[in-house]
Amino acid sequence: MTDDTTATFLFPAVGRKKITAAFDGGRLSSDGGVLLLAQAERRLGIAERLARVIPDRRDPERIKHAIPDMIRARIFAIACGYEDCNDFGPLRSDPAFKLACGRLPETGADLASQPTLSRLENTPTIRDAIRLTYALIDQWMASYATPPHGVVLDIDDTCDVVHGHQQLSLFNAHYDERCFLPIHVYDTQTGRPVAVVLRPGKTPSGREVQAYLRRLVRRIRTRWPTTQITIRGDSHYARPEVMDFCEANGLSYIFGLTGTRPLTAKVQDMADAVRTQRALEDCEVVRGFAETKHRAGSWSCERRAVARIEATRLGLDIRFVVTNLIGTSPQILYESLYCARGQAENWIKFHKTQLASDRTSCRRVVANQVRLVLHTAAYWLMLSVRDAIPTLRDLARAEFATLRLRLLKIAVRVQESASRIRLAYASCCPEADLFRRLAGALASRPRTASP
Repeated sequence: MTDDTTATFLFPAVGRKKITAAFDGGRLSSDGGVLLLAQAERRLGIAERLARVIPDRRDPERIKHAIPDMIRARIFAIACGYEDCNDFGPLRSDPAFKLACGRLPETGADLASQPTLSRLENTPTIRDAIRLTYALIDQWMASYATPPHGVVLDIDDTCDVVHGHQQLSLFNAHYDERCFLPIHVYDTQTGRPVAVVLRPGKTPSGREVQAYLRRLVRRIRTRWPTTQITIRGDSHYARPEVMDFCEANGLSYIFGLTGTRPLTAKVQDMADAVRTQRALEDCEVVRGFAETKHRAGSWSCERRAVARIEATRLGLDIRFVVTNLIGTSPQILYESLYCARGQAENWIKFHKTQLASDRTSCRRVVANQVRLVLHTAAYWLMLSVRDAIPTLRDLARAEFATLRLRLLKIAVRVQESASRIRLAYASCCPEADLFRRLAGALASRPRTASP
């Protein structure tokens, strides 16, 4: 039979010279940048951290692939754009991936196969999945050399469309899809992920959010007992149970607040002034701010509400936030503190669309939660690579998809001899100088030590 990998095929001739092609170039890889991810993983130690909380229930005499090695292979592949375990059919023998996972590119054993990696995702129990989620929180806290004085955590959920009847999937009328609505939590100062939790495809209730925050805060307090924590979210996190919990546990909060007639009536004087100013000065837009004390029927006490009032030629628009922060003007509170939460949408986009964390196609909810953990680990690797880029370079602010294209998806020839391994990258690689610098920067000693 003909070997399809060496069969030649043709391209149009150039300069009267016939062009023939075949997949017989030898030990080549199209993912030469995976070695940068390997350097980043060594600095973070995230594969070992996750592996420590997954009990290995296999027969020790039959183990060929250790759990940390499987986790490394899986998160390297996710970061390089191979979000599905099926890709490990041909990928398990890729020389660059084998080298990144600590195996010799030619004489070393191949990486784990697709069935082995699928078992890794489906083996953990619900308790194991909870411990994996806590391990991500620990990873975030370990990224700080010392406990910070304060942190602001953005909490939000996102639509994760399913294509079947997986556990926890529900039809959501707002998105007109059968989906999950996993909750994402990010550190606003650094953009680092704190926790990602799979949950049903319905708007979270106040008691549900309170339960998530209670577990999160309890974990943070074990190492940061004095750090001031501020929780920020949109209006469907402004539940009385959530605000009561924050106030009872010394947390600050700022949430969007749905406008009601009684609440709007309290800022009507400022609204009239803004509307009148726009009409008299014939401006396109006039914006004003007001604050008041408000107590909804389900609230246990009065709380500070801030209104952003904007008059345009199309009419009046009033938006509210509720907070227990004091000493900050309404304008700064709304424009600088609350509106900054929009950046969390970009971080969720990186997580979901550029690292394909919405590939939650397992039947069991625990397996899908494990997938979210692995995709979050890949997020940490990409973030670590980007953080190592000098700030003056344009890639220091690039999206993950751009980093993958410019730094990871580059060709390399891997040559193994008796005494050394040589990596031959393309001479015309546009980012050769940056790649060289990153290899040295990521190989340096980590700034913070993992516990």
